[in-house]
This record gives sequence, C-alpha cells and structure tokens, in this order.
Amino acid sequence: MSGAWADTAYLIAGVCFILALKGLSAPRTARLGTLVGASGAALAVIVALTTPHLKHLGLIFGAIVVGVAIGLPTARQVRMTAMPQLVALFNGVGGGAAALVAAVEFLRPGTAISHAATADLAAIGFTILVGGVSFSGSLITFAKLQELMTTRPVVLPAGRWLTIGTASAGVLFGALLVPWPSTALLALLAVVSLVFGVLFVLPVGGADVPIVISLLNAFTGLTVAASGYVLGNTLLVIAGTLVGASGTLLTRMMAAAMGRPLTGTLFGAFTATAGGAIGDGGGAAKPVRTSSPEDVAILLGYARKVVFVPGYGLAVAQAQHTVREVADLLTARGVLVAYGIHPVAGRMPGHMNVLLAEANVPYESLLELDAANSELASADVAVVIGANDVVNPAARQPTGSPISGMPILDVDLARQVVFCKRSMRPGFAGVENELLYATNTSLLFGDAKESMAKVLAALKAQ
Repeated sequence: MSGAWADTAYLIAGVCFILALKGLSAPRTARLGTLVGASGAALAVIVALTTPHLKHLGLIFGAIVVGVAIGLPTARQVRMTAMPQLVALFNGVGGGAAALVAAVEFLRPGTAISHAATADLAAIGFTILVGGVSFSGSLITFAKLQELMTTRPVVLPAGRWLTIGTASAGVLFGALLVPWPSTALLALLAVVSLVFGVLFVLPVGGADVPIVISLLNAFTGLTVAASGYVLGNTLLVIAGTLVGASGTLLTRMMAAAMGRPLTGTLFGAFTATAGGAIGDGGGAAKPVRTSSPEDVAILLGYARKVVFVPGYGLAVAQAQHTVREVADLLTARGVLVAYGIHPVAGRMPGHMNVLLAEANVPYESLLELDAANSELASADVAVVIGANDVVNPAARQPTGSPISGMPILDVDLARQVVFCKRSMRPGFAGVENELLYATNTSLLFGDAKESMAKVLAALKAQ
C-alpha cells in the first residue's frame, strides 16, 4: 500500500480507536465500541501487511497463526472471574513486545547505533525500561489474582531502599544509553527494569491489585507510543497515547474510589504499622446469627425495599441469573428492588455491571455508590452476595486497616442485612468484617447460586 493510502488508513484506524473509547464509556454502547476498536485494529494490521518490500512474511504469518491459536480459545473459555488475570497478561505482553521492538531496533544489523539520533536513543531506553516494568509487574499481578502466591503485601527486608536503588539504577542506565550506546548497557537496563517491576508490585496486596493493573496498562500504552516514535509509525503513537491516557485516568478514578492517594496504594505497605487489621477467619468464634433460605424468603417477601449488593462471590458462583429471578419475582409483588454497585466490587472496574448485564438486569436498577447509599439508608433488607471489603465498616477507621478511608456501601444502615457467604473467611483484602456479627445481620452459608435458588423456590411457595 502506498504512503498516502497507508497514512489515510492509519488515520481511519486512529479515529476508530477514539470512537471505541467513547463507546466503552457506557454499558449500552460498550459492545459497539468494542467492534469499532477491533475494526480499527484489523485495518491497521492489513495496512502493515501490505507495506511494500515487507520481508519475512512466512515468520509473520506463522506468528499470527500461533497467536490466534493461543488467544482465541483462551478468550472464549476464560471465566468472568478470571478476566482481571487475563487483562494483566495482556498488559504484560504488550509492554514486553514494545520493549523487544525497541531492543531489536537498537541491535538491527547495519544500524550505526553510535550515531543514532539522541531522541531515538532516549525513546529506546524509555521503552525498554517502562516495558520491562510493565511485563514483570503484570506477571506478579497475575500470580496474585490467580492466587499462585499470597495476595497480601510482600515487603522484603530493606525493600524500600532496594526498590529505590533499583529504580535509580534503571533511570541511570537509561540516561547513559543516550551518550554511550552499547549492548552491555542495553542488557543491564533490561534486567534492572524486570527486577524493578517485581519489586514495584510485590508490596501491593488485596483490593489494591486491580489499581496496579490499571497503572501498568498505562505504562504499556506509553511504551507502545515510544516504540511508535522509534519505528516512525504514527498509528502506534496515537494508540499508545490513548491507552496511556485512559489507563492513567482510570487509575486515578480507582484510587479515588478506594479513598486514598495512589502513593498510599503503591507504597503504603512500607509505612504500615503492625496491627490486628488482617484476619484469617479466626473471628468465627464470635457469635453469629444464621438463617435458612426459607427465613430469607420470608424476610424478602414482607419487605418494601430490597437492595442487592453483588461481589466477587457472585461472580465465582455465576449467581447473577438466579439473583435476577429473585429480584423479578419481588418486583412483580410490588417490592422496590435495586442493586448497589461499588466502583471496585469484584476484581476490576465494571466487573459487577458486566455480570448483571449478562443476566439482563436493567441498567436503571444499577445504582452507583452515592445513589445506592441513599437507598440503603431506607432499605428494609440489604442482601450482600459475595461482597466483603466494599461493605466492611473497618474502612471508616482513619488508620490501622488496609482499607481505611475507602468509601463503602452502607449496608449496615439497612434494617436487616443478609450475608450470602461460603465461610467466615475475610475478603480479598484480608480484613475481618465486624458487620458479620452485628445484631441486624444474618448469614446464609453456602454457594451463592444454590442459596439464591433455594430462596427463589421458597418465595414461589409462599
């Protein structure tokens, strides 16, 4: 494809990416936004493959076949509960690929790296440094979310100084690469960036991991933009800038939803004091009030207003369809029903919205934090299904808890609270929830889908 036609096609693809972000900003247009973005990406690939004098076509198509063979079944089979892990892997692969492109361009045979432009060398150093951090850091977030390692913060001895030293070394090697380009410096920079990515993510734990995924996504976008500059590809610059900007905005929004600055999320483990905030379920020895599905059905049947609060446990049990059936039955009987959605419920932003949309829950019934709290204050029953951290009153403590300061759903203000739980284990943040032992709380133990199915059957029998 000639230069003019290629530039025009890249411009169209860039517009598609912008429209895709606009579409993804609302649930009703998210599907269309995804299709528009995919169309732009497909157009960009076609343009790249029709570039004149393109070499190594066999290797390129072979890589495409392998990628499709791996990616397509993975994307189709992944469960919604594992979607954050998949996003983390995508982030890491993107950052690692950008770093490899920069390294290949630096080492390309026939390139006089000693005479390369200063801006090009700076962009290469930046891409390798940030891309390496994104790659190794994303692998650690994947391991945490997949529970291949502890989800709690991991603070190494002298970890603060080790992290600062590694980051300083990375910046130093990247800066030295500009006046004194060499393969040795490039290798040192790559190794240091990978180590720093691990050290950067290890101290983050619990409900803060999704925020780091969003931040690493922004890092990946910046590396793609920088690699686009190195390659002279305008579309990569546009796409990378869009990803970097949107990832940065999302990170700030998530940090605000957690009620503390981003620095507290990333480095809070270094300054945290030891205390009893983290629990392991030992609180089960305290007295709790349990209910049967029939008891819950009676409670719901005589209520005027019910608010369902979904969480990760609902996603694990795939209980969204059963919950909607219960809600529909209550609505048909004149009960006011709503769903309280916390911004970071589940393992990623919008997790609960997507799950409930799968069950055809009306968008109008999904209430954001402030609106949900207004309804909870006058609700007869709040039904918490698999959520824990986002309703934990420990967040109201100014200090001493990993979730201190995080705005929560005020389910404790409802007249009655029903907790659907598998066990007395704390939530993802590892913080014991005193709401479980409140006098207006009853626990419905068991798988969320099975429990709500029994509640549904009891309601129909009334």
